[in-house]
Amino acid sequence: MDFIRELNGGFSVIENLKVSGAREGKYGVTIIVSPNSDASAVFTSNKVVAAPVNYTKKVLKNGKLSAVFVNSGNANCFTGEQGFKDCETLAEIVSKDLKIPKDEIAVSSTGVIGRQMPIDTISKVAYESLSKLGNSPENSLAAAKAIMTTDTFPKECAVEVTLTNGKTVRIAGITKGSGMIAPNMGTMLSFIVTDAVMPADEINKALKQAAGISFNMIVVDGDESTNDTCLMMANGTSNVEVVKDGKVDSNFQDALNYLCTDLAKKMARDGEGATKFIEANVCGAKDLEDAKLAAKSIISSSLFKSAVFGGDPNWGRIVSAIGYSGCDLNPDIVTIAIAGDEDEVDLVRRGEILAFEDTPYLERAEKIMQTKNVTVNVDLALGDGEATAWGCDLTYDYVKINAEYTT
Repeated sequence: MDFIRELNGGFSVIENLKVSGAREGKYGVTIIVSPNSDASAVFTSNKVVAAPVNYTKKVLKNGKLSAVFVNSGNANCFTGEQGFKDCETLAEIVSKDLKIPKDEIAVSSTGVIGRQMPIDTISKVAYESLSKLGNSPENSLAAAKAIMTTDTFPKECAVEVTLTNGKTVRIAGITKGSGMIAPNMGTMLSFIVTDAVMPADEINKALKQAAGISFNMIVVDGDESTNDTCLMMANGTSNVEVVKDGKVDSNFQDALNYLCTDLAKKMARDGEGATKFIEANVCGAKDLEDAKLAAKSIISSSLFKSAVFGGDPNWGRIVSAIGYSGCDLNPDIVTIAIAGDEDEVDLVRRGEILAFEDTPYLERAEKIMQTKNVTVNVDLALGDGEATAWGCDLTYDYVKINAEYTT
């Protein structure tokens, strides 16, 4: 898509936006300041919901935000009435320091569930973060780092998009997440800002579409978090409207989809303990929903993820995962292939098994499974539905990280 151009610098490409990040031990605080922005968000579907999710839902009812407070190290979940009060305390810190109305400040958290917020420590880090607010690439990187928990690298992306009318706007975002990632977001926080003019209700529609093909299509371990938040603000500094006659500009939507997909794939690559990146492409499904079911089932399969870790071309696990996914399937016409960086080989072609023992097909598959990037391509030959999901292998280190998470 030649109308989308990647930019360096993360949040620094957006005017009238200040961000910062600070950390003390396992506790980090990121501050994002975008005055008088239209805003909306999508959240976890878990029935156990963290206090900051409920707090931010309340704040977003008027569709306006001027700042976001984010902390890592404590999820502030299952913390009762005190948890909500702690959200108010943290928002109040930002409100007083920046002279911003408290009801224009969202709060988000990530970390251990079921432990009261160490409010004194978090407050101390918050003041440090506030003292570092700025609009440089270094500020953006610090903001991305401060929200990390088990992540091994910061995740940010920025793009400039030429709209269908020839005007340009920019979108930038950061995210965190590497474990407790399921196909309905995961332990992920993502914050996106655009300089476009865009009302809150249209932000919500566009964000849902983007999340549906990105954050909702990644799997690390199949566990869905209590804190998942993807929040987007439009500060309008470009003075360019991206909604006309109730429709979002198609190029803008594609750019938002691109940015969210880039951030989602970075989370999948950074899966806890991961050594390999997996992509599952499904085409020929009865419809879009069936394609999503099949793709996510492949990526979610613990057996297949383990096979990828071991470099074992056990394609029967792919077939099995598709079979129990719930999608329509005719085994007699399905085609399954795997690909690496330099080769692709059919394992099953239109129902015919090719990858028998001692065949060149299986030998090529074994080599592909040793690579760092493994792609599964499936054609169900039933319709025009297609979808892609992303994930990673399941390793010894994943078990070790999560066996010792709170200790």
